[in-house]
Amino acid sequence: MNLEGMFFPESVAVIGASNREGKVGNAIMKSLKRKYSGRIYPINVKEDNVLGIDAFSSIINIEDEIDLAIIALPAKIVPKIVEECGEAGVGNLIIVSAGFSEAGRGDLEEKIKETVEDYDMNLIGPNCLGIYNPYNELDTIFNPPKRQDRPEPGSVAFLSQSGAFGAATLDWFSEADIGLSKFVSYGNRVDIDEADLIDHLSNDEKTEFIIYYIEGVKDGRRFFEAARRSTKPILAVKSGRTEEGSSAATSHTASLAGKDKVYEGAFKQSNVIRAYDLREMFNIAKAFSFQPLPHGDNVAIVTNGGGAGVMATDDLVDKGLNLARFTKKTKEDFDHAVEEGIIPEHATLDNPVDIIGDAPSDRYQKSIDIVLKDDNVDVVIVVLLFQSPAIEEDIIEKLDGLQGEKPIIAVAPGGRYTHKLTEKIEEKGIPVYQTPAEAVEAVWGLTRCCPKT
Repeated sequence: MNLEGMFFPESVAVIGASNREGKVGNAIMKSLKRKYSGRIYPINVKEDNVLGIDAFSSIINIEDEIDLAIIALPAKIVPKIVEECGEAGVGNLIIVSAGFSEAGRGDLEEKIKETVEDYDMNLIGPNCLGIYNPYNELDTIFNPPKRQDRPEPGSVAFLSQSGAFGAATLDWFSEADIGLSKFVSYGNRVDIDEADLIDHLSNDEKTEFIIYYIEGVKDGRRFFEAARRSTKPILAVKSGRTEEGSSAATSHTASLAGKDKVYEGAFKQSNVIRAYDLREMFNIAKAFSFQPLPHGDNVAIVTNGGGAGVMATDDLVDKGLNLARFTKKTKEDFDHAVEEGIIPEHATLDNPVDIIGDAPSDRYQKSIDIVLKDDNVDVVIVVLLFQSPAIEEDIIEKLDGLQGEKPIIAVAPGGRYTHKLTEKIEEKGIPVYQTPAEAVEAVWGLTRCCPKT
């Protein structure tokens, strides 16, 4: 299945385009017009012009080739419109309209499926938001940008069975500066499903990491075979874990959620990483977007607060990660730093490394540099308690100067002053978390993301 025309169309028709505020077709037109540079063709049976662009009464009346058609019309007339798209030679469709199998009208979906197969078209939907591609500003999302931000280009692909959840996550990613390669809200997946999207994104040079929000899969065997084939790490957020949640998923996207234990086992067999809530998903995505992948799961902790180091250690052990054992060379380097007066004698120089509450930026810099050079260390967690008057804002540049092949994950609990410094650290590409547990979740995710060979 070739989806290049879906994600990189040179021409887009909006069937149901409208000048009326509040209409989905009006909102999609505004989203497209905002930055998309391709040709836009509004389709409206009553209007000659939509938002300043000449309109057509039917897609059949357009002489130019249409790569992608977006349908925003009542469900009952969609099968007829899909037939017209096939006759017009449209290769790719997105149906944002709801009111199909999730509302008891599976018969409408069957008609659409037959037509799509007859004309060899690709279809996303129905009951979805469609696509956002930051690399060409293709934006079919009908939520206004002033209410829902769009992330900048990046390496994380986000795929969501739920349009509303997907939209909220994009807003969240944008606020956290997590760059996006592709977004797809695919709804009832009459045609294109999870397996198709995994196969496509596995060959997408812009995508390095795939995140899925899943209520249930269309074809379990195809999905997990595609996941095993994927050269990109996949993180799944699977809802419908309970019997009640599974029932709710059925009414939401006509999803066959299935028993959660089956999914749990299949995820493990296909190396899909599972996140159990939104915060865990976000923590992992943020770390992946900001830092390189580690080569192992041996973690060093550097902190100016002993309690935070203990909590991080407990969290590491709970997640099955390893507290790195320092080499003899590292211990000697710490001894030299003590002799030079950079690190005080009463500091704890085993892992976790507690450099004491009066640690200035230079002490942090030296300690982190020493553990980063240790061959037994794959990841460094740095705990920064900015409430101490000893740390100056120059810690931001010092941390930036230490970045290399090993990931650095920061923890900074606190309020307004801490948040101000946190933003500056993240501008340098180092993710910062509010608690040790969140940082450890991120590290665990990174260690699971090493590409399969």
